Amino acid sequence: MAGTIEVLVPGGEANPGPPLGPELGPTPVDVQAVVQEINDQTEAFDGTEVPVTVDYDDDGSFSIEVGVPPTAELIKDEAGFDTGSGEPQEDFVADLSVEQVKQIAEQKKPDLLAYDTKNAAKEVVGTCVTLGVTIEGENAREFKEKVDAGEYDDVLAEEVEA
Repeated sequence: MAGTIEVLVPGGEANPGPPLGPELGPTPVDVQAVVQEINDQTEAFDGTEVPVTVDYDDDGSFSIEVGVPPTAELIKDEAGFDTGSGEPQEDFVADLSVEQVKQIAEQKKPDLLAYDTKNAAKEVVGTCVTLGVTIEGENAREFKEKVDAGEYDDVLAEEVEA
């Protein structure tokens, strides 16, 4: 590869302007093709900041690797708020359902240390604690204890592939 560019772009909304355009301008790649490919690969993240790595060759060919946004960003996007709580143990900013926690855990799982969805969900819940987000109307710490006790095993079970 002739070079690598790493940028944060809004999912599905990259454009040839900054930060991407100035980085790609001096390279031999077709900037519009790179932007289109990034938007195609990041559309599921809909506006959330996504880390993207573009590797390119001298002949103009390129490959794109899309990372997963930080857990806090996925939670903010899913729950619809911009800033976490200044006092996360007392002042709650949002509430998530178990299904939303599972969805975030599945999106983030490749980047987590967890080996299954249940443990990935517990890592997501840990981030909820620091942001001041409740789950099913409960304090995130209390919810985690219920997950540990097996109360949500049916919801957080792995999907069995046929």
